[in-house]
Amino acid sequence: MLGLQGMDALIAGTIGLLIGSFLNVVIHRLPRMMERAWAAECHDYLIEQGQTPPALPSDRFNLLTPRSRCPHCGHAVRWYENIPVLSYLVLRGRCSACKTRISWRYPIVELSTAALFAVCAWRWGLTPTALAWCGFSAALLVLALIDWDTTLLPDSITLPLLWAGLLAAMLRWTPVSVSDALWGAMGGYLSLWTVYWAFKLVTGKEGMGYGDFKLFAALGAWFGWTALVPIILVSSVIGAIVGIGMKLFKNLREGGYVPFGPFLAGAGFAAMIVGPQALLQRILGWLGL
Repeated sequence: MLGLQGMDALIAGTIGLLIGSFLNVVIHRLPRMMERAWAAECHDYLIEQGQTPPALPSDRFNLLTPRSRCPHCGHAVRWYENIPVLSYLVLRGRCSACKTRISWRYPIVELSTAALFAVCAWRWGLTPTALAWCGFSAALLVLALIDWDTTLLPDSITLPLLWAGLLAAMLRWTPVSVSDALWGAMGGYLSLWTVYWAFKLVTGKEGMGYGDFKLFAALGAWFGWTALVPIILVSSVIGAIVGIGMKLFKNLREGGYVPFGPFLAGAGFAAMIVGPQALLQRILGWLGL
């Protein structure tokens, strides 16, 4: 027997599979929607300057339109080919029309979302608190993968995540007081902003983007100012290890950069699951301190 706690986790995990399927759409389309918006702004600017800009795409493109299609052959994905994880297994990871391989990321995102939702329900039950942390998990997962793919952390996700953290503190859905959440948001933003400008003044280069400031501010709002040190320590250590590994195996991208957002997100997940202070203790233990 699963018990009540297990049933809560099973229900939330099933919902997470469905949400994860939608998150795949967001991860793929949101950066392209941003590019279209920037192109439209440039288009309008050139017109104002009396120039003739290139024509803009005329098709509608958002999170709902058009239907999902195979990027190789254009085959429209049928509803039964879009069942989370199961369709991927039945199709053996290939398009039903042209047999081109489908990325393994799609089922991984779905399963990850299901696991995160299940953890939230296991810990907090089917409550508003669990719902808040499920939303936190979904947003963080999307931000991590978009940043890894494009080095973009969209304001349309980071800023609502920040405000949601403050609202959750006000509604007592998180164990953080409103004042600690406010100081966490301020401290998160200003700390990385300071590092950014110090690095730029010394080297003349930009070491990170403003999206990292906003994401760290959001994490500060959710966990409070006392969690900032554990989160930045964990993300920096893991980021350094991954960066060194990528350099040794010559997997660094052009320019030699490694986006920082995924490591902030990873530390955020760890803080949610084990707690910020326990996370710090474990890291210090691993480092022998």
